[in-house]
Amino acid sequence: MAGILIIDDDPDTRDVLKMTLEAAGHQITVAADGSEGVQAYRANKADLVIMDLYMPGQEGLETIKQLRMEFPEVRIVAISGKPTGATMLSVAKRLGAIGVLHKPFMQEELLHVVEQSL
Repeated sequence: MAGILIIDDDPDTRDVLKMTLEAAGHQITVAADGSEGVQAYRANKADLVIMDLYMPGQEGLETIKQLRMEFPEVRIVAISGKPTGATMLSVAKRLGAIGVLHKPFMQEELLHVVEQSL
């Protein structure tokens, strides 16, 4: 179906997202932080980027800005599970994220947002 890049510092979250989306037929690439994610996107543009907002090093909002500046057509879904996540998710939308999810979310919610974003 689609090539999806997952950027998240939590290996368990990356694994769950990867397994869920691969089971739905998508081809998945993963990155552990924003800098690694930008490099992965440069090397192989994905159809969709799913990215956590709170990561050490280059965090999500900075990564959204960088990707949107270099690749205006990039499609991004932002995710967050922090208490301040709702505010950060609204900022992510203003910066160009086309979808947002607040952790924890159900598998069906993830698949719905991915489908809508593609």
